Amino acid sequence: MSEEPDPALGNGGLGRLASCFLDSMATLNYPAWGYGLRYRYGLFKQIITKDGQEEVAENWLEMGNPWEIVRNDVSYPVKFYGKVVEGTDGRKHWIGGENIKAVAHDVPIPGYKTKTTNNLRLWSTTVPSQNFDLGAFNAGDHAKANEAHLNAEKICHVLYPGDESSEGKILRLKQQYTLCSASLQDIISRFESRAGDSLNWEDFPSKVAVQMNDTHPTLCIPELMRILMDIKGLSWNEAWSITERTVAYTNHTVLPEALEKWSLDIMQKLLPRHVEIIETIDEESEEAPDAEKEDPEYELDPFAKYDPQLPRVVRMANLCVVGGHSVNGVAEIHSEIVKQDVFNSFYEMWPTKFQNKTNGVTPRRWIRFCNPELSAIISKWIGSDDWILNTDKLAGLKKFADDEDLQSEWRTAKRNNKMKVVSLIRDKTGYVVSPDAMFDVQVKRIHEYKRQLLNILGIVYRYKKMKEMSAKDRIKSFVPRVCIFGGKAFATYVQAKRIVKFITDVAATVNYDPDIGDLLKVVFVPDYNVSVAEKLIPASELSQHISTAGMEASGTSNMKFAMNGCILIGTLDGANVEIREEVGEENFFLFGAHAPEIAGLRQERAEGKFVPDPRFEEVKEYVRSGVFGTSNYDELMGSLEGNEGYGRADYFLVGKDFPSYIECQEKVDEAYRDQKLWTRMSILNTAGSPKFSSDRTIHEYAKDIWDISPVIMP
Repeated sequence: MSEEPDPALGNGGLGRLASCFLDSMATLNYPAWGYGLRYRYGLFKQIITKDGQEEVAENWLEMGNPWEIVRNDVSYPVKFYGKVVEGTDGRKHWIGGENIKAVAHDVPIPGYKTKTTNNLRLWSTTVPSQNFDLGAFNAGDHAKANEAHLNAEKICHVLYPGDESSEGKILRLKQQYTLCSASLQDIISRFESRAGDSLNWEDFPSKVAVQMNDTHPTLCIPELMRILMDIKGLSWNEAWSITERTVAYTNHTVLPEALEKWSLDIMQKLLPRHVEIIETIDEESEEAPDAEKEDPEYELDPFAKYDPQLPRVVRMANLCVVGGHSVNGVAEIHSEIVKQDVFNSFYEMWPTKFQNKTNGVTPRRWIRFCNPELSAIISKWIGSDDWILNTDKLAGLKKFADDEDLQSEWRTAKRNNKMKVVSLIRDKTGYVVSPDAMFDVQVKRIHEYKRQLLNILGIVYRYKKMKEMSAKDRIKSFVPRVCIFGGKAFATYVQAKRIVKFITDVAATVNYDPDIGDLLKVVFVPDYNVSVAEKLIPASELSQHISTAGMEASGTSNMKFAMNGCILIGTLDGANVEIREEVGEENFFLFGAHAPEIAGLRQERAEGKFVPDPRFEEVKEYVRSGVFGTSNYDELMGSLEGNEGYGRADYFLVGKDFPSYIECQEKVDEAYRDQKLWTRMSILNTAGSPKFSSDRTIHEYAKDIWDISPVIMP
């Protein structure tokens, strides 16, 4: 495994979820393909230095990729810029501009104990060799000679290129359109080839289901319309009917900044024909029945035009809702927020469009592969390994939860996994930690709403209380803990990078404090990825899923941790709600405000009525005292203060939830001291995980959205 670097093709839970779905679709014998871009450098490799996070380019393709098959015979033209003209045949023609080609690279996705192997098709971008300007090269203008190649190839250089500049925005939009255009041309080519002489475009939605994984592939909608009308000669109504029945949309976020908006000017320049189509969709959607167009709440167009002083933008999520036949959230609480808040106007108009599909993870990778010792124990006590394909069988562990032999085997497996992480931490950070301490883990993308800041401030409070006690009282009052963080902050997300720096500064102080010793260690594992997760998750005993309620769509790491017998501490947010229901309230550590309270609590703050807990003020003062080094944390602490203003007023309610969090952590310590109770809770977390298999999720998509059944049931 160490010889084969992680493919750097996705970021966080969204990309990893797609991988779980590919595994499940192949295992369940669904005929499905995945499409993506073949990023040469991926997101970035994270390095932790004395200054915090630094980014360098990924090198996953440095030694080649032995699993891919390059399909030089499968390529499609992709166009940017140019202009739109109307031909004598009455059709629109997009001419001129910049032309590239997308070349297919196929990665086989085999199912588990089945002959089905599906395909992940990744696109690289280039231009034909004749685009190399040989005359310019021979004249010495080497940069000009290779300009077309460089412009094409940079589309697939980096995942999520910085978009602060106009050039960055254009590059990211090029990426999105390349993915959509090449993939749809490929899908249509296969459809036409298989249909042969009996081609009927009305059959297309019954043969093809295009699932848009968040808003990045939104351009599938106008691109499919363009191909059907401009190239295949269908009318608007025919093309719209086919498109709407083919495309469906999965929403993965309620965060306003993640509901993509694109400048109309940039899109008009780059994709002129698509803007024409979007504008027509805009006009058509305004004619939808029951729309109260006088009320801006019922404004259905994909453009934000409430303020004429602001530049017009295309709202991609709105376009997804209007253009698709189904919209789903990814956890029950998230789907309700989508219906009642994010897309309420659409929901009132088209209530049957909206569904819930709680996320899931593949048990093949996230128990069987990454935790072979625990897998063997599960199979032994259940009586077979059928649970690998049917996670409902995991519930059979419940009747053995108090069995001393199972508990002993369970603890041994956990400790062996912890020993692997002891080595991982030593190799990656130089820190030496004790396997006898509780392993307390928060690994996920660094973001203010995920509240790594709440976690580290809780650790700081714990450290301060330890320092104020005698050695004897310290040992009596606190369970030894290794607090492990991992995750990447987006390269331009300043506040997230401050949080990473703060965690590493706390670690540098706490880990070398002779008074504390093994009673508390803080570790930031650099460059968190799937390979690291496969070691950390089986070794974890407490896992933190502590986002501000109502802001996490689902989460999938929470499912992976629970499957591996890790106990969760968290808010009632995302899939936490359903995990707590499945594993039992007594086996989940709950704290914090609930989603319906959040708006009122923010309003209370804006009105200056919030009174912070003295313990919260105490911990901020302690940070500012300089105990964790010379770095200035005024901006970080200042974000938790004030009642209004950008970057202030504690928008994510760290201060509000801090006392509840601290008190809940005391309950964690109390439970951990009773290892028989803790092991029972651990077993019941695994036994309560059947619902969170991606096999179940895929079955629900197939039945309710794609309207298909598996070809062969395993």
